[in-house]
Amino acid sequence: MTASQRIDRMIAELTDWRGKTFASIRKTILAADREIIEEWKWMGSPVWSRDGIIAVANPHKGKVKVTFDYGARLPDPDKLFNAGLEGNQRRAIDFFEGDKVNERALKALVRAAIAFNQGKAKKKALASVRAKAAKSKKK
Repeated sequence: MTASQRIDRMIAELTDWRGKTFASIRKTILAADREIIEEWKWMGSPVWSRDGIIAVANPHKGKVKVTFDYGARLPDPDKLFNAGLEGNQRRAIDFFEGDKVNERALKALVRAAIAFNQGKAKKKALASVRAKAAKSKKK
């Protein structure tokens, strides 16, 4: 079973408001960029990635939690983050019954996470090139 099929099944099994909320979150995340990959990690967590992890989502009793791996480093002008604010890396959005998904703001946050991941990858590649250049100078 693929990750997407597992996520489909999980959503179908959420017969209360959390299923619809989770489906809306998923749809919005995937609509932000067509190169986003769905994964299933850590014994049952839907994960969305592009050049690194963007976000992990899980249904909990009374809420749906979406955690952005590098949320502390992302701009959040719409103040979506409402959980995990004390951490220095992750930030989360807890959706409760009756909450609406702000699609525009969530897409912007997803795109900011992708840009952060891509910037991190460029820095890593540049550091590798510099290290190789320094090593060849020593020879």
